[in-house]
Formats: sequence, structure tokens, C-alpha cells
Amino acid sequence: MEKYKSPFDATLEMSELVISISEKIGKINSFSDLSKDPILGKANRVKSIYSSCAIEANSLSFEQVSELINGKKVIGPQKDIFEIKMPLKLIIILSQLILLMKMI
Repeated sequence: MEKYKSPFDATLEMSELVISISEKIGKINSFSDLSKDPILGKANRVKSIYSSCAIEANSLSFEQVSELINGKKVIGPQKDIFEIKMPLKLIIILSQLILLMKMI
């Protein structure tokens, strides 16, 4: 029986492409272990941010936090309002990053 001869010659470029593809597949597979829906629902988002900030002695009520997250204005110390808006922005940015990573 004759020894098989490939119609293609392996090149350095082919090897580099295989390595690149393998790395991308590895990245994708590492994200498959994450939750299928990592984006917090709105109700959980309010609870999470409120609880986290309440631990740090934030004076805003749950209702005020909910209104801030829904884009409404509330009356309260500027420092406390800032402490609510920053985690919200972070959650939004991370959610967008996760969606982008899913597209890779």
C-alpha cells in the first residue's frame, strides 16, 4: 500500500493560522463555563446595588435607588447618589463587554 501524500505543503503561515484559531476557540470555550445569562435582571440589579451600598452606610432608600436606576432624579446626598450611579455604570459596561466577547 502506498504512503499517503497530502496535496498541500505545510507552511509557517498555516501553522500560525492554526495556532491563532486554536487560541480563539480556547477563549470562547472558557466563556461557555459562565452562566448563560450573566446580565442581572433589573430587579436583581436594584437589590444588588442597594445592598452593596447599604453596607457602606449609604443613606438612600430602596425606592430612591430604584428610581435612580430607572433614570429618575432623587433628593439625597450627592456622595450617596454617586455611590449608586458608579456600580450601575460598571454593570452596564461589563454587560456590554460580555456581549462583545460572545461575538468573538
